[in-house]
Amino acid sequence: MKMCMRHAIALVGLLGSLSCAGAQDFRIEDSRLLGNADLAQLKPDTILFNDVRGDATGADNLIPFADWNPVQRKFLSLFPSYTEPTIVKAASANHPAGPVAEKLVMYIAQARFVLDRAPGTIDLSRYVTLAFVQKIDPAIKHTLLAADNIEKFTDPQGTGNDNPQRKWCTGRTPLICIQSSYKLEGRIPIGILLVNKLRDSAKKVSDHIDFQSELSQLTPTDLDQEGIKQLTGIDAPVVGALEQNLFYVNQIMKFGKMFAVFQADPADTDKTVVTAFVALAIDESVLDKKKEYENVPVLRNLVPAQVLMGESSFNSGDSISAGLPKYARNQIRTIAGLLARDK
Repeated sequence: MKMCMRHAIALVGLLGSLSCAGAQDFRIEDSRLLGNADLAQLKPDTILFNDVRGDATGADNLIPFADWNPVQRKFLSLFPSYTEPTIVKAASANHPAGPVAEKLVMYIAQARFVLDRAPGTIDLSRYVTLAFVQKIDPAIKHTLLAADNIEKFTDPQGTGNDNPQRKWCTGRTPLICIQSSYKLEGRIPIGILLVNKLRDSAKKVSDHIDFQSELSQLTPTDLDQEGIKQLTGIDAPVVGALEQNLFYVNQIMKFGKMFAVFQADPADTDKTVVTAFVALAIDESVLDKKKEYENVPVLRNLVPAQVLMGESSFNSGDSISAGLPKYARNQIRTIAGLLARDK
């Protein structure tokens, strides 16, 4: 009888925890007018999400760095003065050897949700941990990295990414430095194997995406209050932010940033509005490989631009292999859920 009672209590506890978790699951609602969204219309457990530029009616998710909104560029680049770097390229059939301006295209996702918690009750320093990062995407493996062990990946990937204001993983508290690795999933590794066999060049495509990043908390005094209000479109006090900078990536991407801004809800002092951004810079030359892949029948669906946008039969899973739009949605939804459940 006692054993049955213990089992019953355990079952009730389990169902209660599952019910609580389910109640905090967020759903994504696409919104082209996120910047002008009325906060009063934000539904509970709903994330307004936008990764399409302007009023475009088609798939227009990638923005040339030069055309990027100046306010977003200031806050979502690796650092405010970031510009497209100049790299030294070896001679090729199409270009002589010498310095070349590296052209970048940006994938920008913006999302907004409301936490049922007063701003003063949220301690953002609690999320500057390896455990928090590991929960966001279990498919990506992370380890802590000492600032002294940061090493640039083989150029040109690291060129131009050094912060002129401070060395990465230093100068902020709290802050952690992270070494991460993601093994591409599904059929993509098989496609990469075929690409590498067909290529004459010594440079091979890796079936891993490796990157180094820092995660830190920013306090109200660390932030440009008026500038952040322009970025989010919300005229309310900024109570803090979480920022993750991906400064060295081994391939495909040049840099990345996750930036989550926490503001007081102008209409309800017991709630906090979170505006989260995911910004990923992609080397334009990656997108220029269309002909190289289209000319091989088995690789026609491995065209980089299609894979990145999740429009290929090679896409799979819920992480980066799913394509950037699905990856960004899942990342932000998971972060929102973790924040909402942590009361």
